Amino acid sequence: MKITDIWKKAEKPTLSFELFPAKSDKAAERLDKAIDELAGLNPNFASVTFGAGGSTRIGSYQLLDKLKFEHGLEVLGYFAGYGLGPDEITSTLDRYQQLGIDNILIVRGDIPREDEDFSPHPDSFQHASDLMAFIRPKYDFCIGVAAYPEGHIEAESPEKDMQFLKMKVDFGAEFIITNYAYDNRYLIDFVSRARLAGINLPILPGVMPIYSEKMMDFLANLCGATITPEIRHGLSDLPVEDKQAVLDFGIEYAYQQCKGLLAAGVPGVHIYTMDRSKSVVEIVTRLRKDDLL
Repeated sequence: MKITDIWKKAEKPTLSFELFPAKSDKAAERLDKAIDELAGLNPNFASVTFGAGGSTRIGSYQLLDKLKFEHGLEVLGYFAGYGLGPDEITSTLDRYQQLGIDNILIVRGDIPREDEDFSPHPDSFQHASDLMAFIRPKYDFCIGVAAYPEGHIEAESPEKDMQFLKMKVDFGAEFIITNYAYDNRYLIDFVSRARLAGINLPILPGVMPIYSEKMMDFLANLCGATITPEIRHGLSDLPVEDKQAVLDFGIEYAYQQCKGLLAAGVPGVHIYTMDRSKSVVEIVTRLRKDDLL
């Protein structure tokens, strides 16, 4: 089912998760456990990442297949086209069709850091908007695109970043999923600016619970998310090396953030799980107890 149809039929805001393919046997065991627990929450859909340059291509296919056919979940396949030539793009999307995937999220993707020998195809596309222009006429997927509430880390300005998003929409995007922001004001302001720019698609906010302070700092630096003083002060008050206290703080913070976003009228919440389930299950359980999802 197309995600846009899910929103049309949903009586409440939707719940969705992001997962990524495991890179080791230990990670695969953790992922399988997480999937069992997350699937038990009956999300409206689950997304699966796809490494730039096709670096996780096989793992993405396998994970999408597992979620769709073993767990009965609606799925959204990411497509990061950085470095891929037209033939590779077409073969990948043909495979998605063969798997029965109805929904894809087109992103440019970043340079594969783990592959020192990676060389982009000479005919690869530089921007996600270029990918949209190439893919949209050839396929009938329900296509979403990504957006950064605080602006893409490489964008020359928020205004220019919004122009590129509008271009992706004009090329046929049907919904938008945002990167996370720890301050809801960034997310709510982003929606307002998008509407002023003539973008009237569903905009689904991403939410990243705090799983550890080290992970929080690494990911925020990677994507340009602001870590608020409230978070810094809250974490500094916790006992040193108390991992459970950090998890509990992250659960409460994400729960309150989701409440605020849902009160603002977002179509749902998209939780970046980092292939973990404990915090996510607690957050969703609280939101459902409040009858918000």
